[in-house]
Amino acid sequence: MQHLIESISSLYKKWKGTNPGSIDLLPQSGSERRYFRLHDNKGSVIGTYGANIKENETFIYFSDHFKKKQLAVPQILAISEDKQFYLQEDFGDVSLLNHLESKGFTDEVYELFKKSLGALAQLQVKGDEGLNYNKCLTNKEFGKQAIMADLLYFKYYFLDALRKPYDKQKLIDDFEALSNYLTHTEYKYFMFRDFQSRNIMVTEDNNVHFIDYQGGMKGAPQYDVASMLWQARANLPDKWKYDLLEDYIDAFENTIGESVNRNIFQSQYNGYVLIRLLQVLGAYGFRGLFERKAQFLTSIPLALRNLKEFFDHQRLGISVPEFRKVLDMCVADEIIQQFTPTQATEKTPLLIKVHSFSYRKEIPADNSGNGGGFVFDCRGILNPGRVESMKTQTGRDKEVKDFLEQQTKMPEFLNSVFDIVDITVEEYIKRDFESLMISFGCTGGQHRSVYAADAMARHLRNKFKVKIELLHIEQEAKNWINPLPEKKQ
Repeated sequence: MQHLIESISSLYKKWKGTNPGSIDLLPQSGSERRYFRLHDNKGSVIGTYGANIKENETFIYFSDHFKKKQLAVPQILAISEDKQFYLQEDFGDVSLLNHLESKGFTDEVYELFKKSLGALAQLQVKGDEGLNYNKCLTNKEFGKQAIMADLLYFKYYFLDALRKPYDKQKLIDDFEALSNYLTHTEYKYFMFRDFQSRNIMVTEDNNVHFIDYQGGMKGAPQYDVASMLWQARANLPDKWKYDLLEDYIDAFENTIGESVNRNIFQSQYNGYVLIRLLQVLGAYGFRGLFERKAQFLTSIPLALRNLKEFFDHQRLGISVPEFRKVLDMCVADEIIQQFTPTQATEKTPLLIKVHSFSYRKEIPADNSGNGGGFVFDCRGILNPGRVESMKTQTGRDKEVKDFLEQQTKMPEFLNSVFDIVDITVEEYIKRDFESLMISFGCTGGQHRSVYAADAMARHLRNKFKVKIELLHIEQEAKNWINPLPEKKQ
């Protein structure tokens, strides 16, 4: 990680003429790219590292092309000679999704969604003018091949993982029919491809800006609208979905300078809603069922309910009987329940005690009268305490957390721990058990065990809504950490 920081700092100095005052490592998202925020006394810029040169070139080309048309994208400020690093305009760290989650379904948030869709229509239509689609990262156009790829992604990484019987050939035939139907859309412009509220940044002046459009290609404008309005995590009300679609069509008509046949437009929109919902399910299946990442597993029930809601209220303009049979199977109550974690209620007696401790002292005793519980040894994880700058820090300090998340196998370790503990917690909730103890130990009880205990407490609260008592034994003894505020998470 240090060599990345040095390289992005060097690029900044070459562009600005001075070294950055400070550099923050930003959280990693779903991609392998790394982001940094570089500060000076006048503001900040975003530094990006990406090993995929083609991806970087595509993003830079799109950004330059769109910025010349005064569209809502960041300006590229500097590019390294090897094209692995670049600097871009900083829109802050507050997304449209952040606004939705903090303020709820208010008029203010609705207006931000409406404004985003208006800016999307501008990006799609004006951005398409003169755009060289040979620069696209993968396909030039979201046509039959790309639609089939999304459908097969769903089939292999979610549907087949259910191990339920269906006629494979009939399903492929229906995939072919649906992809042919959607390919013959009336309008084709620039398609963002991953247009959702977390990729829309909102600045203090309430203007919206777009990021992460490097996967764009030519395609149906309805796909992007479907991506935004049916994002599982946003979970927009039906009225919002209907009204915002109408708002988008108004903006689209104003941008192209002509009226559209709204019935045909919405029929094709419904098809792209389905494609997007299935693509997301495939992604959650791959990340959750195959890579065993807990946060994606917990998103599967939301995606399934989204799919069920779609079929309860919408219809496709094409007959695909085997496909419909498969989808009915996927949204059956037993399948949704299979992926829905058991959660505690106010009457659930279970209290989970999560501790961090030092192996130089004793392993914490379980005084509940039942004994047992889990003890996990974190000493196999690279120790940040051996780095001079982190010796006096703890597992709650940013530098230590970045180190553990990016330079050690702590994420893999915790994913395995979550899998083991979740089995017991689910059963204890169902059987009205009253107590469970989970302890994490490392050499000094300062860095790795503190980080792991915090992560476990957060995971159990988020997934099971269960009562947690969190105690960092060694750090409380030193008065370095007061664990009480953590209980409010």
